[in-house]
Amino acid sequence: MRILGIETSCDETGVAVYDNKNGLIANKLYSQVKLHSNYGGVVPELASRNHVIKTIPLIKEALSQSSLCITDIDGVAYTAGPGLVGALMVGATIGRAIAYACKVPAIAINHIEGHLLTIMMEDNPPSFPFVALLVSGGNTQLIAVKNIGKYFLLGKSIDDSAGEVLDKTAKLLGLGYPGGKILSYIARRGITGRYKFPRPMINRQGLDFSFSGLKTSVANTIRSVSVDDEQNCADIARAFEDAVVDTLSIKCCRALDNTGFNRLVIAGGVSANRTLRIRLTDIMRNIGKKVFFSRSDFCTDNGAMIAYAGMLRLQLTKKNNFYNDLEVMVRPRWSLEEDLSAVFYKN
Repeated sequence: MRILGIETSCDETGVAVYDNKNGLIANKLYSQVKLHSNYGGVVPELASRNHVIKTIPLIKEALSQSSLCITDIDGVAYTAGPGLVGALMVGATIGRAIAYACKVPAIAINHIEGHLLTIMMEDNPPSFPFVALLVSGGNTQLIAVKNIGKYFLLGKSIDDSAGEVLDKTAKLLGLGYPGGKILSYIARRGITGRYKFPRPMINRQGLDFSFSGLKTSVANTIRSVSVDDEQNCADIARAFEDAVVDTLSIKCCRALDNTGFNRLVIAGGVSANRTLRIRLTDIMRNIGKKVFFSRSDFCTDNGAMIAYAGMLRLQLTKKNNFYNDLEVMVRPRWSLEEDLSAVFYKN
């Protein structure tokens, strides 16, 4: 079974082909970071236009890389949400058109589910159940994953996501956009303990997050010192990253205690953060639990995760239960707990 995966939820165009026997046989990605950096953030209309330009050429490249024709595909998986509505419509329209023309299933995939299941493509994937921390520019969520399709939200950010506040703080430090990765690199030169920022909501019951107060605290500090001084900048970056990582780590441990699970999966763009990986690896080793990270290439948005999730969905659902017409539906807001089978699949 070969599944073509199309990801166009935000500012990266991803196309991949996954074979259930040979694994990932093609993976292409085009990032719009350079374009949006001129505006300090993602411009939805520009994102959509670039997906229109790039998706078809990337599909051709992926098919060429895998030595396949479009008629060799057994299904087309596309991101139906959550994400920017215009960007989602591009991938969904192209995906459903190809599926209709080739008379194969069109499989609507939840973007968050794609991130959660990326770890299953690694050589030593975790077994179910596990707690997943999805941490990215758009989401910070703790999810109990009992099996494929059985997800239960444990906690989420009530304001900014961790990735969003990393990028915003980097911008305040004059590091550009997106600056989360640059901030993490600069933080390595920082002196620990020179600045101290709050760990929001760690003393409250529950597993929700809040990062807006931390962002305000950092912004006030930046206004009171000179960040033109490289050491000041590095020290603030160090203290800020430590606050974010500590907050995430404390809530992850609490989620494991609450569920009784022994495995933790970290997914999403921020899961590539070096400090987060080191800290959680040490913590899990000390408490006798296991933590799993995807390779860096799979942390950010990509077509591979959509193709893989599509293959799993097709294996779990009768082939003729998928719509095979030209109706296009997307879900800009789509919780993993929300059952949309009646919307995207036949009853």
